[in-house]
Amino acid sequence: MSSECDCARARRELEEYVHHELCSEEAADIRAHLETCGSCREEHLVSVTLTQVISRSCREAAPEDLRRQVLLRLRQIQLEHISGAVSG
Repeated sequence: MSSECDCARARRELEEYVHHELCSEEAADIRAHLETCGSCREEHLVSVTLTQVISRSCREAAPEDLRRQVLLRLRQIQLEHISGAVSG
């Protein structure tokens, strides 16, 4: 990969960079670009912040009443699907 990194490439590969999915050379290219480009650095900050918020949200447990309601509705849908398949 070339050490040249422009805004288009940085933004295209930003998601992979945030999730540490790029090889070390590609990550170094993006990192170097972010050091010199305020606009892409802002995009990076938004992406990192969003990733952190989503990660925190996924660790939170749903209230027990909501869990019961969702499970009940899923069972109803499964029964409707099974009875539709049997009669169809």
